[in-house]
Amino acid sequence: MRTKAKLVTAVQIKWLLISLGAILATHALNLPLWVIGVCVLLGVWRYIAIAKPIFMPNRWLLVLLSLILGLIIVLSFKGQFGRDASLSFLVIMTALKLLETKALRDYMLCIMLGFFLVGNLFLFNQSMATFGISIAPMLLLIASLINTSLVKQNNMNNLGITKQKSTKQDALFILKFSGKLLLQSLPIMLVLFVLFPRIPGPLWGIPQDAYSGMTGLSDNLQFGNISQLTKNSSIAFRVQFQGAIPPKNQLYWRGPVLWHQEEHSWLMASDNIGLPAEHLIVSGPATHYTITLEPHNRPWLLLLDMPTNLPNNTKRTHDYSAVANEPVRSRMRYEAVSYAHYQLEANALNERESIMALQITEGENPRTRALAQTWLNLTPAQKINSALTLFREQNFIYTLRPPLLGKDPVDQFIFNTKRGFCEHYATSFVYLMRAAGLPARIVTGYQGGELNPNGNYLIVRQSDAHAWAEVWLQGQGWVRVDPTAAVSPARIEQGIGDADLERDELPLMARHDFPLLKKALLNLDTFNNGWNQWVLGYDDKKQLAFLSKMRGKTVSVTDLVVGMIVTLLAAMVATAFFVLKKTHITLNPAEKIYAQYLKKLKTIGLQLNIGEGALDFGNRVALALPPQQTLILDIAARYNALQYSQAKNAFMLTELEALTKQFKPKF
Repeated sequence: MRTKAKLVTAVQIKWLLISLGAILATHALNLPLWVIGVCVLLGVWRYIAIAKPIFMPNRWLLVLLSLILGLIIVLSFKGQFGRDASLSFLVIMTALKLLETKALRDYMLCIMLGFFLVGNLFLFNQSMATFGISIAPMLLLIASLINTSLVKQNNMNNLGITKQKSTKQDALFILKFSGKLLLQSLPIMLVLFVLFPRIPGPLWGIPQDAYSGMTGLSDNLQFGNISQLTKNSSIAFRVQFQGAIPPKNQLYWRGPVLWHQEEHSWLMASDNIGLPAEHLIVSGPATHYTITLEPHNRPWLLLLDMPTNLPNNTKRTHDYSAVANEPVRSRMRYEAVSYAHYQLEANALNERESIMALQITEGENPRTRALAQTWLNLTPAQKINSALTLFREQNFIYTLRPPLLGKDPVDQFIFNTKRGFCEHYATSFVYLMRAAGLPARIVTGYQGGELNPNGNYLIVRQSDAHAWAEVWLQGQGWVRVDPTAAVSPARIEQGIGDADLERDELPLMARHDFPLLKKALLNLDTFNNGWNQWVLGYDDKKQLAFLSKMRGKTVSVTDLVVGMIVTLLAAMVATAFFVLKKTHITLNPAEKIYAQYLKKLKTIGLQLNIGEGALDFGNRVALALPPQQTLILDIAARYNALQYSQAKNAFMLTELEALTKQFKPKF
């Protein structure tokens, strides 16, 4: 015989609606607006159906809605079923499942889907803030489970916890209980976090669209690239120096090196060319530092000019850029050593590099080429000074609002607009040098950084993105020349916030307008940095180092696995011992009276089943003993009220005792 499914109550549906609504709110930035709107409408529909069950949709209508909404999702995401589309589909299907939730089984499935959706938050961001906002929906989902265990079908009124006057008190009680359970789980969570063996690398892959929103330096340079990136205040990387922090005018963080000019774009050299590595000679003191690089979905790493060692799984390009084997799609921490005094390829350029470093497109920018031709007989130092003097003395303006440039962009910039950002000056300078016969190339990266005094580390933001030039000089090699310094010295000496730029174009963290707010945000970043280092950055290497330090001797992965197995076995044995061991249980007064009631029923063969509540058992006994149905149900209701209701009193205990004495079991 098929068991009839247990139905959910109105109170349970309301708890579920609130829980799923909170989850939807936490995903507000991760979902299309139409998905949020549809889910809200479906939630309102289910809420109306609580009072008017006639509005519950039938199975065929739900199938039709599922097909229509699924098709809209496919069309909205153009058939690309990645992270964003999968989340939208899961949210929509959960909302539709809510519309057919009548039985307890469906209700529990919705709660499990809710927990899964909370976990989906961390596919978008793993920050401390994301962890914080995930607590509220977790609390509500656990509260929904607690409510289900306390309120069962057909016993609500007897429990006395769904009356209008006590609904608010009951909700507060359930939420407090949920909070206590979360707090009680913290020690277990911390032990597992610290001790559970870490597996190097991810356990699964993430769809490619998960990385689409990442920002960072591009592999090419066009007019406007960096000025747009400068308007973004998100953090590119953080730097912890072992010694003193170098002056700001030495903080050049090297990224892609650009050689090839193709129309209005400058590109990196192809790996297929097979250029030999440039020879580096360093001198002076070394700078030791550790970088925590934020994911940017590109392979290059940022290092202080000029690096001598590279992180693991990284290669050095021939022009001394550091490139990872895979795009950086998760936070990466690495140590490096750099030297401020160096010579790079000082002896001679090979023929291929010389051709690349002098290449310009024929037939364009004739006025710039003509100007450079007048410098042909000058020494290399004089050519460099001529270009910098041009920028310094001809009313050039450093601006985040450069005008658009059309045909012959370098001509237009140098002779007409004279308004540009760092990419305009670096590009024009390199073009002038090449046209004057001096090998030159563009280097992109970041310049400067902001000191966070709370943790004594440097924050480099996307707004610190920069482009500069390198020229090749006989006997000196590739020498850095920053033409932006000729126009805006404050940009290099002090930072982007001190440059004479449009304030409204700069992001908040690059400005000095709100010192108190900025100080508060720096304090917050200190906590975020600690979260990144000790929670998100707690990998297998850091785990073994920490446990080795705690133990006083080296801990290997084998030791960790064996220790976990022994600990789990010990926990299982201890749990089994306490569960199976017969211990003396101290009963409260209500339980003692109820035990006498159960003893009477046992004489006629009626016993309480494992896991069976007093009201369920009372209903079963009442069916077996119809003449005493009222008395049996009264005993069950008063016992439950004494055990669980906050409105209990001593008189109820007296009533329970009197009813139990009155009860005489007989068929």
